[in-house]
Amino acid sequence: MDHHAELSEFLRSRRARLTPPEAGVPTDGGPRRVPGLRREELARLAGVSTDYYTRLEQGRTPNCSDAVLDAVARALRLSDTERVYLFELARPKRTRRRPVVRPQRVRPGVHRMLETLDGHAPAFVLGRQLDVLAANRLARALITDFDALPQRQRNMARHMFLDESARELYVDWEACAAETVGALRLLAARHPDDPRLTDLVGELSIKSPQFRTWWADHNVRERTHGSKRYHHPVVGDLTVAYESMTFPGDPDQTMFVYTVEPGSPSETALRLLANWTAGNAPQAAPSTASATQGDTPR
Repeated sequence: MDHHAELSEFLRSRRARLTPPEAGVPTDGGPRRVPGLRREELARLAGVSTDYYTRLEQGRTPNCSDAVLDAVARALRLSDTERVYLFELARPKRTRRRPVVRPQRVRPGVHRMLETLDGHAPAFVLGRQLDVLAANRLARALITDFDALPQRQRNMARHMFLDESARELYVDWEACAAETVGALRLLAARHPDDPRLTDLVGELSIKSPQFRTWWADHNVRERTHGSKRYHHPVVGDLTVAYESMTFPGDPDQTMFVYTVEPGSPSETALRLLANWTAGNAPQAAPSTASATQGDTPR
């Protein structure tokens, strides 16, 4: 990913969405040639010269201070996630050569956590490209059987945009898909030299017009908690709340755990799904076997 181009496009897109009244900038009431704020207006709000802000927006200030970036973030009214993204773009990690991207491995203890939750809560682990590194049986029953897919297809973004069944499964498909794009863009800033991540973005841009459109919006999203609504072909509608947790030993792995409100129709639907899954489970699930044998590469 070209950080200079991404920084320029991101700052322009954030500047374009902020109107003068929202920013408290007086106008003369005449026609404006650009949407949102002009560069000189944004520079004035941030307390820097127009020339300096212009160079920042063009990616020509490699040693921009934290104070200036904070000021620009405040002037643009960036969210916490957008502020982190700005710093990632403005302060790219420089390496002399492209780092070797090793396969991610899920520890046996994490596999056991997933199995302990099975029957009660769908849970899965995502990696640095939104790859599904591991998932318990209930998560596979709710979303899709990732273990049955070719390894390259075990990816949440590919599932969301290239699996036609996803549009029926997620009640709010457009919102969920747009969030997925935002999460992928944040990962792309954190891992600019990851060739698999670059290839994934390229593939989705070619195969999905909606992904291509949302990617150009430069919105970023960090999914820490929230809710999703599903329309499952077996048990019908259910709403889950999700919480995410990152492991201290591997910040590129995130576990997502789904829960339902006690006594709700969603709890009934999830219990039915757990019973249905148990009745259709094979004698030896792949994830169970890998957990007892040690680390599983993905």
